[in-house]
Amino acid sequence: MDFFHVLVVLLESTIRVSVPLVFAALAGLFTERAGVFDIGLEGKMLGAAFAAGAAAAVTQSVWIGLIAAILISVLLSLVHGYASITQRGNQIVSGVAINFIVAGSTVILGEAWFRQGGRTPALAEGARFQIVNFPGADAIREVPILGPIYADLLSGHFLLTYLAFAMVPISWWILYRTRFGLRLRAVGENPGAVDTAGISVIWLRYRAVICCGILCGFAGAYLSLAMTAGFVKGMTAGKGYIALAALIFAKWRPKNVMLACLLFGFLDALAIRLQGAPLPLVGQVPVQLMQALPYILTVILLAGFIGKAIPPKAGGVPYVKER
Repeated sequence: MDFFHVLVVLLESTIRVSVPLVFAALAGLFTERAGVFDIGLEGKMLGAAFAAGAAAAVTQSVWIGLIAAILISVLLSLVHGYASITQRGNQIVSGVAINFIVAGSTVILGEAWFRQGGRTPALAEGARFQIVNFPGADAIREVPILGPIYADLLSGHFLLTYLAFAMVPISWWILYRTRFGLRLRAVGENPGAVDTAGISVIWLRYRAVICCGILCGFAGAYLSLAMTAGFVKGMTAGKGYIALAALIFAKWRPKNVMLACLLFGFLDALAIRLQGAPLPLVGQVPVQLMQALPYILTVILLAGFIGKAIPPKAGGVPYVKER
């Protein structure tokens, strides 16, 4: 049962670290399905995490922190939308610029406001999300196999954890079973045909980047209000780029996005678990190598196992209305 206990702990860690990846990858799914390539997921997550940590620290309210995270993330998304949709600028340059600006401004503002080296003050219990325990979880925890699965894997997570995985079927329903989703996917494939039908391509793409901002806001709020008790500079640690890789690996499909995020989350959790632990025939592996393992395996998976991933045909191409 020792192996089973280790497996449960590893899977629990996988779920915990996969949540921001799921939110961010679904955020990218909406924009890229609409034909807007968004490499700025990292910056929006980081900006949302800082806004959530700062607002919650000042107001001592987790809900105000969550609202602040969503507002800042949506604002950054609208900046990206203005640059790439309205002004028809280079979408990659716009996204990279957002990442750089947010990475620097969060540290500067954090130091100016709180004087803690770019961090926000540690949050009290009322200013952060608490674990949700299912009924009877403690009572059946000692039951073999089923107890740990119910008490540790299904129960004992944050509210945003359940929301993240609930957003997978919700996103699928929006994209494949609603008029808005049909038009959104059509804009990513053939914006000219959508425009000919009398539907505004620009407004649809703006709605897509707003959806992206909301989901990135949830991802950032999870990092600073649930996963940790406050904001730490650079706390996204490349999760936005991994989410983008998961989106490509999943070939822009919601269910596959969740599975890809769980895979990358498992690799991250495994790397954390193996830090400092001796491996058979190898011995103790340097901590730096284990920390880099998720990123190395991400590159290997994308390079060797993804096959041919075909993005939306109009992805990354500014739309110019024909006269």
